Order: sequence, then C-alpha cells, then structure tokens
Amino acid sequence: MPKVLIISSPFFGYQESVGRAFEQLGYRVRIETYDEPIHPFRGLLRWRHKLAINKERLREKSRQKYKLYIEQVFDEYKPDIVFSYNGTILKDETLDYFRRQGAKVIIWAYDSVQRMDRAVCEKHFDHVDLFCCFEETDVEYFAGQGKKAYFLPLACDTSVYYPQEREKDIDILFVGTIYTSAKRVQMLERLVEHYPELRIQIYGEYKPYFKNPLTWLLRRHRQIFLNRNIPPKEVNDLYARTKIALNIHHKQTFNGANQRFFEASGAGAYQICDANPFIRSVFANGEIGIYENEQQLYQLIDYALAHDTSADAKRAYEVIIAKHTFLIRVKRMLELLSNNE
Repeated sequence: MPKVLIISSPFFGYQESVGRAFEQLGYRVRIETYDEPIHPFRGLLRWRHKLAINKERLREKSRQKYKLYIEQVFDEYKPDIVFSYNGTILKDETLDYFRRQGAKVIIWAYDSVQRMDRAVCEKHFDHVDLFCCFEETDVEYFAGQGKKAYFLPLACDTSVYYPQEREKDIDILFVGTIYTSAKRVQMLERLVEHYPELRIQIYGEYKPYFKNPLTWLLRRHRQIFLNRNIPPKEVNDLYARTKIALNIHHKQTFNGANQRFFEASGAGAYQICDANPFIRSVFANGEIGIYENEQQLYQLIDYALAHDTSADAKRAYEVIIAKHTFLIRVKRMLELLSNNE
C-alpha cells in the first residue's frame, strides 16, 4: 500500500480532508500537524509569538528544531509522497532530503505566495516535484519566472459539508475570519445597519479580546456578531438553516476562491458571493448570486428573500459534487505528479 505523509499547520482541519481523499484512493496516511511558532493559534504560544522581539529568529529556531523531528518521522514512516500546505515550517534542505530518499513532494499553497509572510513558501518551488496554488494569479507570477505551477483551488469535503432538511430560520449567515479584513468589517457593519429587521448571524472573530480588550468589551450588535469561531459540523448545520449564505473574499483573492465558496454550496445553501473570473466560471449559469458592489449585493439579497432559491441552490450543489471535492483535487495532483515524472 502506498503511503503519504501530510505535514500541515492546523489549517481549519483541511489536512484531514486531504488525508481522507488519499485514503479513498488506497493510500496509507500519516498526518503531522504543527503549531508553533509559525501558526501560534492558541494560549501561551500566541503570546510568545506576539511578544517576541525578533519573530523571524523564533521562526527559524522552530524550523531547525522541526527539521530534526520531521526527518526522523520520515525515516521511520518511509512515505512515497510528502504533501504540505505552504510548508512554511519546512526548510529547503528537508524537502531535498525527502526527494533524495525517493519520495515525491507536493506543495499546495493557500492564500497567495506573493504575500510578504509567504516568502518561505515561494522559495520552496525549486525543491518540490509539484507546486499547486489556490490563486490563478500565483500561477501567472511563477510563469513570469519561467516556472510551471498549477492552479488548484480549494474544495468541499463531502464527509463534513452536505445538504440537510432544516427550517430556514436565519435570513443571512456569514462565517469567516473578520478582524483581519477591513473589507469584511466594513461590509458586514453596513449590512447590519441596512437590514435591521432581518435575522443575521455572523460567526468569526470580529473584535477579539487578545487584540484590544476595550473594543471587545464595548462591541455592538452582540446578538449578530457572535465573535467566535465554530467547528465545521456547526457550520454545516447553520448552512442548512440559512436562506442566504453570504461570502466576502479577502482582498488577496483576485482569481480564486476561499473554502466557504465550496462549502456553502456543498452544504446545499443558496450562496451570494463577490465576483472574480474564477467564481463566474464555476457558476456560469446563475446557480448563485454574484455581486460586483454593495448595491448589487443588496439587490441580490432582496431578490433571494422574496423568491424561492432552492432550485438554484440544488444546481450549485450538483456543480460542487461533480467538480470540486477534495477527492477530485487529490486525483488531479496525482495525475500531474505522474505527468511530471
């Protein structure tokens, strides 16, 4: 049985989604999830990273320590494939070591490699066998350097997100990180003011305590901005209860899509999403509402609340199931890996 070693930050559990897809294809899977200090998500790790005078020195120290650990794991497990999202904790010489021992190495870069904090990820390009990007613009960026990367957007994990029959008691639902995106903050705040009569639920850190305890304490609309992250099962349950699943991408997304784009429609919800070329290409037949500006957004919301959109939502679900699951993505990676040999 072929083996794959998955090395990932706790990227919302998507390393598990990739692992399940590999298992469906007959692979034995081992997942190594790291947290500190590249992704200091919790407790003392978060504060240690925030208070460090030289953050890069802390990161490099962690990379060197992790190098010794992960090479030992590799030697014991002897995988045929090493897969990593971004691989920001991995050193180039570690990737070279994996390949010298006969393993194929795949990087699937989320967000954009052109961000300053993704410089390590970008440099990995020459040390892997396959480099895939969430963003089409990243593929163009590498092409400008004479390098071949592949556009491979995120996907829906159908074991987590699927339609359910529930009462539609939420008018508008948004789920996602908020405080890191000024665009999302402004649009959601204006949305709440524009529709005071609707039941709107917004999940994600909006005014986090660790950023500013005073703004956390004085935040408005507490029954709308729930100010917390929620696990995937709860997200799926909420999608089943909502009339409109609202999607707002970060400004770094020019020609790609975030995970909610696939999950909302994969859960059977009617989605209204901001426009870019990739999004329009996925739903080219009006399966979801696509807006260019806030005026269009409000028009789409008004229409969806006044009409039955269940047939559109079903058509969008069928598109996701047919073309945008993690199993389909992993099959594509293996096909590209084989073609590159």
